[in-house]
Amino acid sequence: MTRLTNKRLIITGAGSGIGRATAQLAASEGASVVAVDLSDAVTDTVQSITAAGGKAVAVVGDAATEEGAANYVAACIDAFGGIDGVYANAGIGGGGKPVLELDVADWERTLRVNTIGPFLAVKHVAPLLIKQGGGAILMTASVAGLRANAGGSDYSASKAGVISLAQTVAYQLYDTGVRINAVCPGLIETGMTQPIFDRARSRGTQDRIGRINPTARNGEPAEIAQMACFLLSDAASYVNGQAIPVDGGLSASHPWVYPQ
Repeated sequence: MTRLTNKRLIITGAGSGIGRATAQLAASEGASVVAVDLSDAVTDTVQSITAAGGKAVAVVGDAATEEGAANYVAACIDAFGGIDGVYANAGIGGGGKPVLELDVADWERTLRVNTIGPFLAVKHVAPLLIKQGGGAILMTASVAGLRANAGGSDYSASKAGVISLAQTVAYQLYDTGVRINAVCPGLIETGMTQPIFDRARSRGTQDRIGRINPTARNGEPAEIAQMACFLLSDAASYVNGQAIPVDGGLSASHPWVYPQ
């Protein structure tokens, strides 16, 4: 497939998980990729891409700061001569505590990474896309941002903010040719969710992971990457301002059992 041929893309959180899978798939489909992560594991992502014959450069930095966003924009322009799209995927799992045990520092950290990071991608990339007459902005939200009981309160609120950002910014970019969307993963096995999987395996209950969705399993990063690459491509030219679940059907109901 070559749906991303000649596209110059920035992908944050590309050191592992969904970001790495998307960077690898995008490159295999013809994109030139700037892979961004706070961890230097992003260099491994780039090495895997170049070893397969793709084009990519690594940027180690914090995508949730003005400096970090400016740096990855500059890197893409320097390496590839411009930008056609950005995937603001970097995120964290939140404080991991009940709401009454969270403090302001927990909220500030979660919102900074999960919501301000995507805002900065919009702020720093959208003007360039507008100037050239079009492009794509994608952000990682979550099914937890759609309904309750799929994540902690700070995490869920931060992802609901990403969904709202996609919806409101789509209209602020009216008639510019720039599209903005969010993808909402369900339970995906990544570094962020690894403790969930590790606990289940230690208890011998790994076969129950993901069973509350009608597909009856958890997802894999590569499955989110497929949707991400579609939304970054011209094949999604009429998809704008949307929050699209990729969750095995979980958000069709969000089943819930009272904790005992």
